Amino acid sequence: MNLPLAGALVGLAGGSGTLLTATAAPVLRRGPSLDDRLAPYLRDAPRPSRLLDPTPTVTPFPTLERLLRPVLSDATDLLERHIGGTASVRRRLEALGRGQGVPEFRVEQVVWAALGLLAALAAIGLGALTGKANPLSAVMLTVVGVVGGVLGRDYWLTVQVRRREAAMLAEFPTVAELLALAVAAGEGPVGAIERVCRLGSGELVRELSAVLAQTRAGTPLMAALASLRDRTGVEALARFVDGMVVAIERGTPLAEVLRAQAVDVREAGKRALLEAGGRREIAMMFPVVFLVLPVTVVFALYPGLFSLVTLAR
Repeated sequence: MNLPLAGALVGLAGGSGTLLTATAAPVLRRGPSLDDRLAPYLRDAPRPSRLLDPTPTVTPFPTLERLLRPVLSDATDLLERHIGGTASVRRRLEALGRGQGVPEFRVEQVVWAALGLLAALAAIGLGALTGKANPLSAVMLTVVGVVGGVLGRDYWLTVQVRRREAAMLAEFPTVAELLALAVAAGEGPVGAIERVCRLGSGELVRELSAVLAQTRAGTPLMAALASLRDRTGVEALARFVDGMVVAIERGTPLAEVLRAQAVDVREAGKRALLEAGGRREIAMMFPVVFLVLPVTVVFALYPGLFSLVTLAR
């Protein structure tokens, strides 16, 4: 290892130690709030240790995660203060329907950032072994690894929500027709939902099961359906719920409304397929125009060009 690289690594380690020492100094340390100071005197039972907190783990190493949970909690608080976006994250987590909260998601972001940092350190170490390391590139790789891990987890949450909404939209016509058949056979709205939940499976059926559970817990059916509409971002499902609510309130034949909603969703799916086909057709023109056509022109003109060059000699 050359001397400039060794000096850069020593300087980086010294600067990191100085920064950690400065941030952990009592003068700069954030003290406990008034609620934290008064809580032990106002509660009957003392606060349990954070190491014994029965919060579910989010990593494949539960023991290590419980040991490092105080550090992860401080890191999530720091991430929350600097990034924010809690409302958007909470809305997407509710649309995902897995019962995960914002703190658990922040912990996953910290874990992804740590993985990105490890990948950056591995790349820096590989560059140091090959003698091509650069202090500026090392700092840039570290920043990119950490920020990429945080943003990558947020992007993956968006991808998961989109996949779930697409699955719900694909299941919707069949579920709507099953509900229409159950209502036409004499079942009430709650009974039809219960029958569909008992016979079916999938993301939409899981959401209907949540509606049924809320109804059994005492929530009115209208409020449970409204919560389903607010949780999901599928426009067709929102129209379907609004149609059910209006039909139940006004006494409109519910079976006809459900069949009409199913037909509308199938027609919307057909239009979406036609639009996707048109976009794919346009996208297929790029390899044809920029790859296949130039090769064809070269094969067509090369023999004549070769003959002209031969005759010119």
